[in-house]
Formats: sequence, C-alpha cells, structure tokens
Amino acid sequence: MKRSGSDNSSKVATDVDEKEGKMSKKSRNTLFILFFSLVLDLLGFTVILPLMPSILEYYGRSDGQDGLYGRLLAAVDGFRDFIGAPQTQKFNIVLFGGLLGSLFSFLQFVASPLIGSLSDVYGRRAIMITTMVGVVMSYVLWAVSYSFPVFIVARIVGGISKGNVSLSAAIVTDITTPAHRSKGMAAIAIAFCLGFLFGPTIGAMFSILGSTSEAQSYSIFQYPALFSLCMAAGDVLLIYALLPETLPSNRRAKSLGYGVKSALQLINPVSLFRFDAMSKITKLDRQNLQVMGVAYFLYLLLFSGLEYSLTFLCHQVFNYTSIQQGKMFLFIGVVMTLVQGGYVRRRPSGSEKQTALQGMLLLMPGMFIIGRASSIIMLYVGLVLFSFGAGTVVPSMTSLTSEFGEGDEKGKVMGIFRSLGALARALGPTVACAVYWRYGAEICYSFGAMLMLVPLFIFSFVERPVAHR
Repeated sequence: MKRSGSDNSSKVATDVDEKEGKMSKKSRNTLFILFFSLVLDLLGFTVILPLMPSILEYYGRSDGQDGLYGRLLAAVDGFRDFIGAPQTQKFNIVLFGGLLGSLFSFLQFVASPLIGSLSDVYGRRAIMITTMVGVVMSYVLWAVSYSFPVFIVARIVGGISKGNVSLSAAIVTDITTPAHRSKGMAAIAIAFCLGFLFGPTIGAMFSILGSTSEAQSYSIFQYPALFSLCMAAGDVLLIYALLPETLPSNRRAKSLGYGVKSALQLINPVSLFRFDAMSKITKLDRQNLQVMGVAYFLYLLLFSGLEYSLTFLCHQVFNYTSIQQGKMFLFIGVVMTLVQGGYVRRRPSGSEKQTALQGMLLLMPGMFIIGRASSIIMLYVGLVLFSFGAGTVVPSMTSLTSEFGEGDEKGKVMGIFRSLGALARALGPTVACAVYWRYGAEICYSFGAMLMLVPLFIFSFVERPVAHR
C-alpha cells in the first residue's frame, strides 16, 4: 500500500462528480484534514494573545532595565512620546505588544514567498511538515524562555516557520476546480475564525491560572507554551499520517535553484509588488496580479491599523477592561465566522470580485460609526458592519488570486500574496497609532474609511485570469 503522501493519491484530487457537479470524496477528505490541521495550529498560535500583557510584565520584572527588554522599552517610550500617547502602563504594554506583532509580521513578509516557492519544487506536504516542525521548535523555546532574549528567539523562529496558511491556500487550489475554490478558501477562513475564537479564550483561562501563582512564577508562559506545543505536535502527526501530496511531481517546478532564485527576488518590495518571480503567466495576468496586490496591501494596511487601535478606543472612550475587550473581539469573531460559513461559502464561482467590493463598501460606514460611537449600542452597530466586511474581503481576494499561475507556481503566488499581507500588518498598527494619538479616534477612523476608497477603486479594475473568463 502506498503512503498517503504519494503522488498517486493526488491524481484524482481534483476529480469532480460530473453528474452532480460536486467535489470528489478525496478532495472533500483532503479539505477536511486541512481544515482540522489549521484549527489545531491556530489554537496554539492564538493562545498567547490575551497573555501578552502579563508575559511582558513578567519579563519587565525579571529582565531588568539594562537587559534587552529595557532597551526595547526605551525605544517604545520614545515612539509613544513622539505620537503623543499618554504615559500609562496599559498603553505601554499594548504598544510593546504591537512592536512584537510587527516583528512577527515582518518575518512572514520575508519567509512566505520562499516557503511557497519551495512547495512548488518539493511538494506541499513535505514543506508543510518542515514548517510545522519549525513551529514546534518555537514553542519548545517558548516553554523554556526564562529570559526575554529566549522569548524573542522563539518568536523569530515561529515567524520564519509560519508558512502553513499560504501552503493551505495552495493546497486548496490544487484540489479544487474554479467552481468550488471559493468554498475551499471559505473553509480556511472559518478555521481562522474558530482558532481566533477559542484560542484566546483558552489563553484567558491560563491567565487566571497564572494569576493565582506567585508573582515570579514561570507558569504565566510555561502552561500555555506546553499547550501550544501539544497542538503543533499533534498537527505534525496529523499532516504526516493523513494529508496527501496534492502537487504531483510532473506539475512541480524543475529545480530548487529556480524556486529559490525567484523567491529571493521578493526580498525587494518593488519586485514583490511587481510579481517578478511569476515567470509563466501572460502579461495581462501579471498586470491583474499587480493591481490586486496593491489593492490587497492597502486594504490590510488600513484594516490592520484600525483593528489594532480598537484597543485604545474602547479603553479611552468606554473604559473597557481587558475582559470586556476580549468579549468585543469574541463578538467580532462570531460575526465573521457566521459570514464566512453562511454567506461567503455559498457565493457562486466568479462572484469573488463583487463580494470583496461589497465587503469594502460595508467597512466604510462601519469605520465611521466606530470612530464616532458615543454609546455601546452605536459601537456594536459599527462592529457588525466592520466584521461583515472583514469576513468577506480577504477570503474573496485569496480565492481570486489562487486562479492565477500554473500548477508549479501556485505556491509561489500564494506566498507572494501572503507576504504582501504580512508587510501591511507590520506597518498598519504603527501608522494607525500615530494618527490616532495625534488627531483622535474620530479623525483616525473617518480618514481610514475615506482612504478605503483607494483599494476599492484599484480592485475594481481587477479581472479574472484569461483561462477562467
């Protein structure tokens, strides 16, 4: 019997029942395994989110002002003074956490196209296992991060290794036809929502456990790190045992040199936006990818910044506690899950552009309302529109992007797309913080809403690939 990762297992991966127009059983099984794998991964990845303030406070006590923590905190203080943010412990921690989040996103920007290109050469399964082993190692380092430098190394290893999202999108492209691709991308988005719904909740439970321990106890990070380690290790076993290879050897890029050379071009942001590494697409398709890449980058730059500044707004305007903010983000996650599971996945093939444009249109009034909210009801009305738009734009853009490129460049194009998003998420919070603290919430959100017209206008010019028209 051939193992599940053999090329033979993928020969019928994209079979469709011609009579019923449904995905084949093998494709559905692969999609289910991929969905469950992402849920495991994201549970481990998001458990740290509500713990970050307590973890940083712990390192502030243990590392001291002369260590790496103290030097980075001084840099954050300088940035805080520059943008006019108030000198409070809560805001200092949020800014510091944003700095670490930007570091993680920047590493994704560098690593994603390389990981995608390697998957075009060696197959999705092998590279997926390799990257997940890297994630496991990052959690091992986190579990023993008694000093702040070790914690930073753990985050660096995790950021470089986190390639399973773009790989998952490439796998969905491998196993689905254009008619079913949006449903596959919606499944990835739903896995994201579930991970971000339950992972932080589990992290909050660990924070309660840590609060009952001694002030200097390592339990604030050891228990959640071990939980994340178990999730990642289980994910590796799941992928190794059950996930088939979806890119047969006859559809792969010919050599490592071809893949790596193309990926290294993308360290240059100009080359990244031009999709220079894509060598097997028509001039018109390349132009469409370039337009979509700019629209996606600008959209996520605005969205990630305003999403990040919600923490400041709710604390400043409504005096929200951390628990109340957790409930707010839980509400956003529930709405996004319902939208992606009940609306996006039921949208017909070919409607991705329209769905994304509608999402951006809904985000704009949502931002206006949030920025001017003077009551909880008004805030949540804005959050509904904000969440509905957020739940449609990225899955639709991702599905449309996956239609570009040959089979041996699918991993590359999804890696480029993921990299653009990571660069936007690295820059967005910093830009939004500067605008928020200098000009206030109303101007920040109103200006962001108006600027959303720019990616909306740019994306309106995108057309599907020539082969799918």
